[in-house]
Amino acid sequence: MTTRLTHLSHGGGCGCKIAPAVLEQILAATPYAKGLTSAFPDLLVGIESSDDAAVWRLNEHQAIVATTDFFMPIVDDPFAFGRIAATNAISDVYAMGGRPLFGLALVGMPLDKLPHDTIRQILAGGEAAAAAAGMPIAGGHSIESAEPIYGLVAIGVVDPARIKKNSAARAGDVLILGKGLGVGIFSAALKKDALPPAAYAAMIDSTTQLNTPGPDLAALDGVHAMTDVTGFGLLGHAWEIARGSNVQIEIAWPSVPLLHGANELAQAGFITGASGRNWASYGHAVTLFDGCTDWQRALLTDPQTSGGLLVSCALDAADTVLALFAQHGFATAAVIGHIHAGPAAVSVSVSVRR
Repeated sequence: MTTRLTHLSHGGGCGCKIAPAVLEQILAATPYAKGLTSAFPDLLVGIESSDDAAVWRLNEHQAIVATTDFFMPIVDDPFAFGRIAATNAISDVYAMGGRPLFGLALVGMPLDKLPHDTIRQILAGGEAAAAAAGMPIAGGHSIESAEPIYGLVAIGVVDPARIKKNSAARAGDVLILGKGLGVGIFSAALKKDALPPAAYAAMIDSTTQLNTPGPDLAALDGVHAMTDVTGFGLLGHAWEIARGSNVQIEIAWPSVPLLHGANELAQAGFITGASGRNWASYGHAVTLFDGCTDWQRALLTDPQTSGGLLVSCALDAADTVLALFAQHGFATAAVIGHIHAGPAAVSVSVSVRR
């Protein structure tokens, strides 16, 4: 009998991430929580605003983008797991407006539970995703571990003038999301053998789609802030933008794209534990519309693995941004909200004031 990867781990994908509130407490005790970029002037982006990657200036026109991401299996197919994990890791380079250069593999495997061929397929999946991004996996590190773990260190390059932080949104901007939500919901259903084949295919398509619009979006003057939606869910990453930019973000629930079938599965109770941990971490900063149900809130806090880009751009740039998404094959990208002046906060409405 084939070993199911998802049965070898306590969580999967970006749902494995430490809850935002817990992570904030841990990092607050480090000497680097504040003032890191001021101590190193060539460090253009550090950990101060919970951004997607570190950026180090080499010269006037070049900066290195460096990030890492790894997690436990979200699917049972080893090749697909490798592709998803690598795509997710590379996404942070795109989210900063960078172009990927190369990657380093991070591998932890239970050698007593997984055949060598299964591990080779995981690595091959990662190599396939890297090749699609035009980058090699040039090395890495491996350990024996109790649960299967795979991911990448991803290195890229960006023009310092085109870096897109998550802390530069402006009042008057619109908010655009590149992919539909529901990956965590689908993964919960998959673990219980309740995910329909069509939904599984949609999940694979979404999680292995590289966020290639990033560099093109970064070249637009009208794009002010950018991040990707991953383990903290849409509301968590919107809160990071709001807090870092000191603005109010209003999201229109009817405009939020969802993976087909996510509504029904959420209503049936297929919700991850990470969704609840996310809400417990930042719910104090979010106002939901009257009548918002638990399953709707679960979708808004659903941990996304290899989720879509979240872009804050000027209203007159929105059509260009959506056209770029479409050119790169992101058919469901949509305007989901607006940015308003005011102290940092996030709200979800059934209609948005302009």
